[in-house]
Amino acid sequence: WVGCQFAKDQIIEDLEASLYSAKVCSYAQGLALIKAASDANGWGVNLSECARLWKGGCIIRAKLLDKIQAAFDNDEDLSNLMADPTFAAELNGKQLSWRRIATLCIASGLPLPAICASLNYFDTFRRENLPANLTQAQRDFFGGHTYERIDR
Repeated sequence: WVGCQFAKDQIIEDLEASLYSAKVCSYAQGLALIKAASDANGWGVNLSECARLWKGGCIIRAKLLDKIQAAFDNDEDLSNLMADPTFAAELNGKQLSWRRIATLCIASGLPLPAICASLNYFDTFRRENLPANLTQAQRDFFGGHTYERIDR
């Protein structure tokens, strides 16, 4: 990347989009874990109320929590924050910027664990089938586990 020219304004815009997207994914993943634990244990946790309570705390207080609260107010059965139409549209609209920053940093040897991990979570969430079939085939070959092809 030595000698390459990058538009500073574009990088700043992409960084903002990447950070926002990563924050949304972090909240989505955390709230999905809370929902799963609540469902498994019968706690009846209201995720909209969680967002409201966090806004009043001394640690988080993010303006983003207003939008999160609204998403769960609009659909209390929302399976994941990224499935909310508003957040889904935002993430889809920002993903090119997100990918450019991840690619630039990886190619430059700069670690960007939170941005890259959140992008992986986003990509994983959007896929019906994941490339785990190779792992499953190896397990089947070496350990006699069953493996079922789903592509036929």
